[in-house]
Amino acid sequence: MVLTTAVAAAGAAAGTVALAACGDGDAGSKAAGSQPPSTAPGTVVAALADVSVGQAKSVTVNGHPAIVTRRSDHDAVAFSAICTHEGCTLVPSGEDLNCPCHRSQFNALTGAVQRGPAKAPLSAIPVKVDNGKIVTT
Repeated sequence: MVLTTAVAAAGAAAGTVALAACGDGDAGSKAAGSQPPSTAPGTVVAALADVSVGQAKSVTVNGHPAIVTRRSDHDAVAFSAICTHEGCTLVPSGEDLNCPCHRSQFNALTGAVQRGPAKAPLSAIPVKVDNGKIVTT
């Protein structure tokens, strides 16, 4: 009986810890690592031709996950791909960026939160289009 009670108590405690990790306690602050990677101006993020107009694409900038979105024939934006809620890597889907962990959703054109639990927008990575490439500024 004592062993059964101890196991049940340990399981309940583990469940409490797991639920606390998904809680809203610190959801308003940016998750660790959501700041954009620092890059030297002119770092190539992607070829313009590799990103369709109105679509987002996962890329890596200085070893950090990022998202680049082509807004028009000659314009693109980029953001950190780290969810500001709990730090999961976002998945692009058209003009949306979806968090597979807690279902937050961001606008791929602006970085704004469209659906929580995330509350803070994505950190922008300044980019421009230069000679057919999307590069940092």
